[in-house]
Amino acid sequence: MANLYPVLLCGGSGTRLWPLSRKSFPKQFVKLGDGETLFQAAARRMAGPKIMPPLIITNSDFRFIVTEQLAEAGIEAGPILIEPSPRNTAPAILAAVQYLAARDPDAALLVMPSDQVMPDRDAFARAVEAGLAAAEHGQIVTFGIKPTRPETGYGWLELAHQPAGDQPAAIPLRRFVEKPAADRAAAMLADGRYLWNAGIFLMSVKTALKAFEAHVPAMLAPVKRAVSEAQADLGFLRLAPAPWQLAEEISVDYAIMERSSNLQVVPFDGDWS
Repeated sequence: MANLYPVLLCGGSGTRLWPLSRKSFPKQFVKLGDGETLFQAAARRMAGPKIMPPLIITNSDFRFIVTEQLAEAGIEAGPILIEPSPRNTAPAILAAVQYLAARDPDAALLVMPSDQVMPDRDAFARAVEAGLAAAEHGQIVTFGIKPTRPETGYGWLELAHQPAGDQPAAIPLRRFVEKPAADRAAAMLADGRYLWNAGIFLMSVKTALKAFEAHVPAMLAPVKRAVSEAQADLGFLRLAPAPWQLAEEISVDYAIMERSSNLQVVPFDGDWS
């Protein structure tokens, strides 16, 4: 694999940490116990050879918060794409894919929410490393969290078989499971083949484009136009609003992931919230 671009999604309002988090200053930008924000932690989560500065997708209200927090943490800023309006995660991710396709088409992207707690950076880096070979061979790799309780508030992932050994390795995904009832969650916890869905995805730019073309082809043209007609503004790149508004508002889970057959899962048993 050539260059790997972390892609950070940070346009959400963060209602789960209300009132610390609020619409104008959502949870990913709030300083927590160690003095670092979730966004800063996510931006420094991946670093090393072939790891590029993070590509960030946010909205106009948060653009200066993003740059201020990156500078405060001493993190080099990569491209910062500004969404004209919220269209959910599928168009946002496709915008990153189209941006990279025009500049580094052999690259891969690691799509991450910016509001997760994953304190063991080394363990996460090992999990990503374990998924790179599958991504190189045209697979979409997602990451599953080893469950510690019968959680009903998360989506789950059913693996083709139980993880074997102590080292992370990619396992074929059998299916996504929507947020379950309590009895179903308890059964999945006991089964051993189910993990929490972390919403983190690793794939090559070419694989991503093929997935969008196969499952939501109508989204390609408006998002490509929104990127190609974007306007530079003080170091930001404002996606063109007219074509952007034509993109379907849909999550990447529904648009791509639940429709794809080339998915694999790398289990992650480090701390996560």
